[in-house]
Amino acid sequence: MRVAIIGQQDFGKAVLEAMLGRGDSVAGVFCAPELPGAKPDPLRTAAQERQIPVYQLPSLKSEDASKTLRALNVELGVMAYVLQFVPQEFASLPVHGMIQYHPSLLPRYRGPSSINWPIIRGEQRTGLTIFRPTDGLDEGPVILQKETQIGPDDTLGSVYFDRLFPMGIDALLEAADLVVGGKAASVAQDESQASYLGWCRAAEASINWHNHVDLVYNLIRGCNPVPGAWTTYGGKKLQVFDARKHVAHSFSQVKGKIGAVTAIEAASAWVSVQGGQIELIRVRYDDGKKIPAAQFCAEANLTVGAVLGA
Repeated sequence: MRVAIIGQQDFGKAVLEAMLGRGDSVAGVFCAPELPGAKPDPLRTAAQERQIPVYQLPSLKSEDASKTLRALNVELGVMAYVLQFVPQEFASLPVHGMIQYHPSLLPRYRGPSSINWPIIRGEQRTGLTIFRPTDGLDEGPVILQKETQIGPDDTLGSVYFDRLFPMGIDALLEAADLVVGGKAASVAQDESQASYLGWCRAAEASINWHNHVDLVYNLIRGCNPVPGAWTTYGGKKLQVFDARKHVAHSFSQVKGKIGAVTAIEAASAWVSVQGGQIELIRVRYDDGKKIPAAQFCAEANLTVGAVLGA
């Protein structure tokens, strides 16, 4: 089939390579403009290496964008990790319209951080949706969905890179075949089940050690690797990446003041929280690199009894 890809970054690049690899013709690629000093967009560079026309338009709402897509005369538009707003007029230009990937089980977790939030909220399952884009944010009719479990120690990284990323590529190819083959069933989303959450950024990733151990641990793993859950020590930011939770099953197992370091071991440090302790394994202090928590303690002269976030 002859397609246009609208997207960016590694996921967009992987979709491009998958479609080319099976013999599809990519007539053009639409990427968001890169900010000054930013790393080259992998999708843009991959398309240019293959001499595929690339269009980096400041807005897809313009007549210029519509004129450009119309001239490509494609059967289908494939939206793979799109942060620019795609208006209905633009999305309806290909012969069979467009399909879009979203990494949650719509209508739940609409919005830009839809992988972080299910983990942070302690969900046990998530998935992906391929749907028809509309002017409403992640509100269009569903073509297909794929589900995956969220394990008790899964992180944003493991859920996305190990499952939702490869599953998403396969699902877009499957949906493209269904749509162009006239076999796709579009099912309206159930608005009574809809939820929307915004960006998970630094403000949302701040650790409150007074929360229950489950909530603290879910926040850490739901922000690993980005944006990185964080606390402070000595007035500087301390980001927490790899960690373990240890639930206190009796009052005698509760140790130390909330937020206090209760133990420093060969490769980790333990912090007291409500209902247990969080074992810090890998952290980043201030503008440094990610290092073992025990190494951070040694370099920062942090000892047992020090309180984080104070």
